[in-house]
Parts: sequence; structure tokens; C-alpha cells
Amino acid sequence: MNKIRRYKGMRRLVLLWAALMAGITAAFAEDVTFKADAPDAVVSGEQFRLTYTVNTHDVKDFRAPSMEGFNVLMGPSSSRQSSTNIINGKITSTQSITYTYILEAGKEGDYRIAGASITAKGKNVTSNSLTIRVLPPDKTSGQRGGSGASSSNSSSVSADDLFILATVSKTSVYEQEAFLLTYKIYTVLNLTNFGTLKSPDFKGFHSQEVELPSTKSFKLEHYKGRNYKTLVWTQHVLFPQQAGKLEIPSCEFEATIARAVQSIDPFDAFFNGGTNYVEMKKKITSPKVTIDVKPLPGNKPASFSGAVGDFSISSEINATELKTNDALTVKLVISGVGNMKLINTPEVDFPKDFEIYDPKTDNKQKLVPNGLSGNKVIEYLAIPRHAGTFTIPPVEFSYFDLKTESYKTLKTESYTVNVAKGEGSSEQVVADFTNKEDLKVIGTDIRFIKTGEARFAPKGHFFAGSLAYWLWYIVPLCLFIAFVAVYRKQVKENANMAKVRTKKANKVAAKRMKQAARLLASNQKGEFYDEVLKALWGYISDKLNIPVSRLSKDNIEHELSQYGVGEELTKEFIDTLNQCEFARYAPGDESAAMDNVYTLAVNVISKMENTIKR
Repeated sequence: MNKIRRYKGMRRLVLLWAALMAGITAAFAEDVTFKADAPDAVVSGEQFRLTYTVNTHDVKDFRAPSMEGFNVLMGPSSSRQSSTNIINGKITSTQSITYTYILEAGKEGDYRIAGASITAKGKNVTSNSLTIRVLPPDKTSGQRGGSGASSSNSSSVSADDLFILATVSKTSVYEQEAFLLTYKIYTVLNLTNFGTLKSPDFKGFHSQEVELPSTKSFKLEHYKGRNYKTLVWTQHVLFPQQAGKLEIPSCEFEATIARAVQSIDPFDAFFNGGTNYVEMKKKITSPKVTIDVKPLPGNKPASFSGAVGDFSISSEINATELKTNDALTVKLVISGVGNMKLINTPEVDFPKDFEIYDPKTDNKQKLVPNGLSGNKVIEYLAIPRHAGTFTIPPVEFSYFDLKTESYKTLKTESYTVNVAKGEGSSEQVVADFTNKEDLKVIGTDIRFIKTGEARFAPKGHFFAGSLAYWLWYIVPLCLFIAFVAVYRKQVKENANMAKVRTKKANKVAAKRMKQAARLLASNQKGEFYDEVLKALWGYISDKLNIPVSRLSKDNIEHELSQYGVGEELTKEFIDTLNQCEFARYAPGDESAAMDNVYTLAVNVISKMENTIKR
């Protein structure tokens, strides 16, 4: 028995050792990374640290680059780091070597430090290069230390010690021409907390805020003879909507400052050096900015829809050979940079007897300083109802080119479409689908004269008194009696409102799901999920004769069990509700998620209808 236990113990140790060695081997097998790091800006005469880090211990022949413009005070000194972690049975091991220099900045200017090189795991590896800006010394540094240092009053904070600037990339633009507005904080104080920047009302502009990193860090910048810690707080891309002198009003920002206060307490002076820190709040206001917005030239092309920037357009068609009632898709792709979001959708001039549907638009763009960059994909769906050869003319797209300050017109290619007669198409239909009720049927307004021998009744034969004559009276009478009986039964059933709601539950749900299908086709995400949820909750409310306000996911299971619905079907219904609510806000492929939710909802309602018998 003891031998078996010892065997099992040894086996575990062997397996653990093998896993550990496999993890370490995997760590050694990963790609070598060699990274240089240093501040973006330093002040002339100040010391700073330059480091080179490689993620392995198998290193030799470290070769440093030239560091012209800087005095090397120390280095390179190397240090080794390694760690092994076991998390949920997964072993990870890291190793690194860091080479450190202490440098002193020389004269002001921009200096480039080329990448260092090493031999790691038998390969020559070069680090990234660095560009470091050396700023001149602060001209007011000798006066800054004692200025109001013993006061905690906000009035002691100079306007030169803490302020916010609003800067724009352009002060003169055209209508719809994008420009970047930046709010940057400048300080020489110790800011411990940042309040909320109250953005101004961008009246006359369409604005989009630039997404900045959630973790903000200060950078050194020389401004008007002083070295400030600066922080970009917010940025907005603005699109002017009208010509004239437009003003961006000032905005307010509140910051919390830690101020040094000299203490007269001898004990405090002995233990803390005689200095305490108190927090104070300071409100700062940005200056106003005026933008000169020029109107667009008056010679606008007919196809101009408001596009301003630099664009291109392309098109494609899914088929040029098809049959009547087949779907035809024309795709336009508008690419470029500018006011992409504000461009109106171009129109495709389909032939008159094509049934045209609303286009589907997909925007794939990102915000950049001079507007939106990316493309706008528009899909047009049409269905030919008549056989023949048709021409889809080119689509014209005009925009105002900011480089040449003139209008440019682009054209897509034209398409010739051959439509053959499809199955079941016995008549030619011509329709003007600007009004889809105006239909004309060709070939049926003039009928051929029917030929063949005429049929006459024999002499002495009369219709009155014949069997057909009496049937004309008896059949309507029987139908009337049957109608009265059915009508009375219907009135009796309608008197029971609960039973009426139960019988119509499936019909109402089907109507709502039909509306959801239309919303799905037009890619209206929010309205689609609202309609599906209404269909599901409304159906179960009508079927169980319980108001929606009294229904919840918690009591549905109990209520459905009273009508013989199994646990599996009840769980499927609740899962469908949950998936609908989740998919509404979930990222990813929206079309696939909407199709999936629609299919689940239709299936679960159908299963409920077959299970609940009332």
C-alpha cells in the first residue's frame, strides 16, 4: 500500500516537473522583444533615465548607440528579472534584462537616439529609436518657489501657474470642413484631482468628441518662457454648418491643488520638515475662439449632396443575367476623408418596371483630426418584374475638394442587365414604383372573340319550376340559417373577453413578428428588438390572460406549468427573452444577432401555440 502511495506521489512530481519545464521552454521559445524607453521631453541641465529591456536572459554583445546631445553620467548598468506563475494549472515564466543609463540633457533642441543592438538567442536584435525634445530652462524658476506658498487661498494661484487653452487646427475653414479643437491644461502646481470639464454649446457646429485614453498622463512643454506639465483633457472634431464668424464660447474647469503650507509648530517642523500640504479648489476658464467660416462656392453641381473633403466612389452589381422576380443588388462604396456622416445617399436610377426598396447603409469610419476617414457602403435592392434588356445609368457623386477649392464630379460605371422570363410570369407587368399602386397589365385589355357552336335549350323547356329554379331559393336559405348559427356562436364567444384574447394571441404575435421582419430588413436594430419583445410578452400575456404588468421572468414558469407547458419549453422561452435583451446592446455582427433572435422568437411562439390548448 505504501509503495502505491509513493508511486503516485512520484508520478505527480514528475508530471508537475514536466509541466514546469514545458512552460519554461515555451517562455524561452517566444519571440525576442527589445524596447527602449525614455521621457518625450526633458529640461536642459536635468538628469533623466534611459532604459533598454529585453525579454530573455540569453543575451550577449549589448551595443549602445551614439547619445549625441546628452552627457552620460552613468551606465550601462544591467539588472536581471525573472518570475514563474502557476494559475489554474497553467505555468507562465518571464525573464528579462534591463540596461540603464543616467543622462544629463544638453542644449535645447530635438535629438534622436538610434536603436541599440544585442545578440539574443543567437539572433541580432535592434531596439526602437527615440526622439527626445530638450526644453530650455524655466526663466521664472527662481521666483516660483516662494510665491504664496504659505497661503491656502485660491487667489494665491497665479493665472500663469494654472490655466487651460483652447486651440484649433484651423481658424479659417469652409462650411462642412472639419477641424480639431483641443482643450489642454497647463500647470506648474501639484494637481491631485481633476473636475469635469463643462463643454461649451457648439452652436453652429456638428461636433464629435475624440476618444482619448482613459488613463491620462502629463507631458513636459515649454510655453512662453516656462516649462509646464501639460495634459490634453478633451478633443472635438467640429463641422461648421453655416458661414460667417462663429464663436466657440469659453468653458470652465475645476481642479484640486495640493499647496505647501509652512507650519510654525516645532514638533511638526522636526518630524515633517515644517511643511504640510492642504488641498484647495481652483476654477479656470478657457478663452473664446472665433472661427471664420467661408461659404461654399455657388456653382454647385446638380449631384452635389453636401460632401466636403477628399472622396472616391466605386460600384458593383451582383448579376447582369437574371430572371424576372430575382433580386438585383447594386452596391456603392464612397471612400475618403471629410464630413462622411453628413453626406446624403446618392440615388440609383433603376428602370421604371423595377420594384425598388429602401437602400441599406453601412458606415465603417473612424474619427481623425480632419473629419471621418473610412467608407460608406450603400446597397440598393431592386426586383425586375418584366423581361427584357435594361440599362442602369452611372451614378454621379459630387463633392467640394478642399485641396483645389473646387467641385469635383465622379461617376460610376453603367450596367446592362438582361432579364429573362421567369417561371410563373404569364403577363407582362409595367409599374411606376414611385407609386406602387399604379399597375398596368399589357395584353389583356383586348380579348379574342370566343369561337365554337352555340348551345340552345329545347323547345318547351322553361327555367321556372325546374330543379335549378328551386335550388336558387333553397341554397340561399340554408346558407342564411348556417350564417345565423355561426354568428350567434361568435357573439357568445366574444362575450368572454379572456377567451377572445387567448384565441387571438397567436394572430397578434404573428402581426408583430411581421413588423419585426420589416425592421430586420431595414436594419433598424433598436426598433427590431422592441417589436420582438412586445411580441413575446404580448403573446404570453394574451395566452394566459394575465396583464403584462403582472408578468415577470420569475412567475412565468409557475403560470406556464398550470397550462401543461414543460420545463424545457419554459426555459427556452425565458432564454429567448434574455438573448433578445442581451443582443440589443451587445457588440459584434448585428445582422447575424438579429437574424438569430428573430428565428428563436418565431420558433418558441410556434411551440407554445402547439402546447397551450385553451
